[in-house]
Amino acid sequence: MKIVVDDLSSPEVQALLRLHLERMHEHSPPGSVHALALDGLRHPSVTRWTAWDDDALMGCGALKELDAAHGEIKWMRTADGFLRRGVAAAILDVIVETARARGYVRLSLETGSAPAFEPALTLYLRRGFVECDPFGTYTDTVFSRYFTLDLSTRPVD
Repeated sequence: MKIVVDDLSSPEVQALLRLHLERMHEHSPPGSVHALALDGLRHPSVTRWTAWDDDALMGCGALKELDAAHGEIKWMRTADGFLRRGVAAAILDVIVETARARGYVRLSLETGSAPAFEPALTLYLRRGFVECDPFGTYTDTVFSRYFTLDLSTRPVD
């Protein structure tokens, strides 16, 4: 698996983003999808990564800087053919290490509460994220769950 910073210009990546947005709308009520579309992901405050197996797109992730000490995971998606193969975990590790390298003390995320989001919730909890109150401009709803990871101390290996 090769994970690279991506400009989102390839048709494969754009197709995976479309799929991501479609699935978010499938599993969340109107007004409860906070995923960024292509223009939002291309904002200068957002860094995007894709994971590849030769020419096959395995998955993607994005990190948005909220302020100098706080980042937000904005996009995590594994391509259907690569589910349960560690793709999301590998991308998450890159995002966390990048957040640490930038000096963030907190990394947060918003995700859905429907059963379709359980694999993501399991991954985040295994990586040390804990549930938290809404952050940034989010408001509390029954359709969203919020998590954060304290980056101020480095975990013991």
